[in-house]
Amino acid sequence: MEFRSFMQQALEAARAAGTRGEVPVGAVVVSPEGRVVAVEGNRTRAQSDPTAHAEILALRAACRAAGSERLPGYDLYVTLEPCPMCAAAISQTRIARLYYGAADPKSGGVAQGPRVFAHPQCHHVPEVYDGIGAREAEGLLKTFFAARR
Repeated sequence: MEFRSFMQQALEAARAAGTRGEVPVGAVVVSPEGRVVAVEGNRTRAQSDPTAHAEILALRAACRAAGSERLPGYDLYVTLEPCPMCAAAISQTRIARLYYGAADPKSGGVAQGPRVFAHPQCHHVPEVYDGIGAREAEGLLKTFFAARR
C-alpha cells in the first residue's frame, strides 16, 4: 500500500482552531482502509475543558464512529507532538501509527518530557513518525503566540 499523508487536513484543523482563538493544533484519525473518520482542532476554551485537545476529540469521535474504545490499525496525524495525556490516550486506543509535525520541548510526551511510550507501564506503543509538516505547524504556533504577547 502506498503511503498517503493526511497532515494537510490536520494543518487545516489547526488553522481553524487558531482562528477560533484556540492554540492551533489539529488532529486527523484515518481508518485502516485509508478513510478519514475524524478531524478535530483544539477546543479547550470553547468547551471550558482542559482535556479538549485535538487528539482527544479526534480519538473520541473515531471511537464513536467505530463503536469501540479501541482503534487497532488506525492512524493519527497531529500537528504538534502529543502531550503526556494525549500520548496515554493514544496508547489506550491502540492506534497503530502516530504521525506528528512540530516537536514540543515544553509539553511534549512522546520524544520530549516523560516519553510515555517508553515507559514500562505503557500497554501499547504505536509506530511514531515525527517532523511531518513540522515547519508549517511551528509557523502556526509561533504566529499564534506572538500575536498574544
